[in-house]
Amino acid sequence: MQNHSQISYLLALFPLLGISACATAPYAVLPPPLSQTAPPTIELYVVSHGWHTGLVVPAKKLEQVLPELAQRFKSAAFYEIGWGDKGFYQAKAITSGLAVQAMFGLSGTIVHVVAVPTTPAAFFPHSTLWGTCVSEPAFQSLSRYLRSSLHQEATGRLMPIAPGIYGDSQFYEGTGHYHLFNTCNKWTAKGLNSAGFEMDATFKLTASSVMAYLQNEVEPAVCRVPP
Repeated sequence: MQNHSQISYLLALFPLLGISACATAPYAVLPPPLSQTAPPTIELYVVSHGWHTGLVVPAKKLEQVLPELAQRFKSAAFYEIGWGDKGFYQAKAITSGLAVQAMFGLSGTIVHVVAVPTTPAAFFPHSTLWGTCVSEPAFQSLSRYLRSSLHQEATGRLMPIAPGIYGDSQFYEGTGHYHLFNTCNKWTAKGLNSAGFEMDATFKLTASSVMAYLQNEVEPAVCRVPP
């Protein structure tokens, strides 16, 4: 979906433009201290599609804070959630113009929700998948972050925009501002911060930087059966 040479060129501009807006919405929701000692009972995955990462979480758990998803998707086992630039994320063909618009946050933001009907490993056989387990308090913090990434009407309802790009999926209006230093991958890193991972999200701007940290710096936790 992406012209890698164009994106590599744009990423090469980062040092020339300076570091700015390190703390940009959506903001990480830090979990309570007890989340570090509570038993890990809930599955959490990060999926990389080469240039873009998303978070994969159990459907029933996320539906507790976003019940509207259950009405839209009916019978998902997991949800993949991704956040990004509205024009760039939905485009069937990526152009340099779209990339520049995304760099400077000119298109608004969007959230991609995909219903995963089976295990993440079976659903994403051609993507890189990293999995672990987190505690209930950590997951609740992550859930609040995911909810804050979705724009809601005054009534609290989500704002669907268009069908998604694969599987049973939906685009929703997002919050925050996508730009050069607040990318879809930094959004994933802030989600991991919300789930209790002590990683510096400032420079987690590419999919490879997020996955390298997880694969090299984090020991996945084994899920315990909840009492």
